[in-house]
Amino acid sequence: AGMGRTLVELFYDVVSPYSWLGFEVLCRYQHIWNIDLRFRPAFLGGIMQSTGNKPPAMLPKRAQYMLKDIKRMAKYYQVPVTISEDDFQRVLGKSSLGAMRFITAIDMTQPKYLEPLSREFWIRFWSQHEDISQLESILAVAEQAGLSSELTQKLLEMISSPAVKNRLKETTEEAIKYGAFGMPAVVAHFNGKPHLFFGSDRLELLASVIGEKWLGPVPS
Repeated sequence: AGMGRTLVELFYDVVSPYSWLGFEVLCRYQHIWNIDLRFRPAFLGGIMQSTGNKPPAMLPKRAQYMLKDIKRMAKYYQVPVTISEDDFQRVLGKSSLGAMRFITAIDMTQPKYLEPLSREFWIRFWSQHEDISQLESILAVAEQAGLSSELTQKLLEMISSPAVKNRLKETTEEAIKYGAFGMPAVVAHFNGKPHLFFGSDRLELLASVIGEKWLGPVPS
């Protein structure tokens, strides 16, 4: 972390629509606030399993609310996330493990692509409602994010390696150690201790804790 900069870690998984909202807001603030923003790709399935949490869509009333909530949040946050009832089945039926390993591999080799690559996964899954679990889907996302085919090949070879698997596992365990039970989990290191904020709608509170100014989700 730079002089006097607050380290802010964002633990996320591209299967989580609220993580996309939090990600975009923090991206907008990374040069406004005096923070070092660190993206920490983790595996939501692992967090759910470890903490006994369940996807919100498992509770019918909550699922109904989420359809409205995402719609309102997308408009207010200006992020093109859309959701329909089909998405609940889609999310439960597909694993983001391959995508998150691929994102972890880019983090380990070419971290400058971490932001655009993660964004393209969300766009494909939550804006275009396309698959992100199959190999051809991952290839399409990598191309959209501007990765060369050589780099993509290298990353594909890496995703089955113990180094990548362990890194993703360790990052997920780190999020749990901070107290995460879902995503996004934002950890601000301030006054010598970590402060956990859950969800995309607690960034106003984060600003208050670290002494920064909240200018809404779309600061001009």
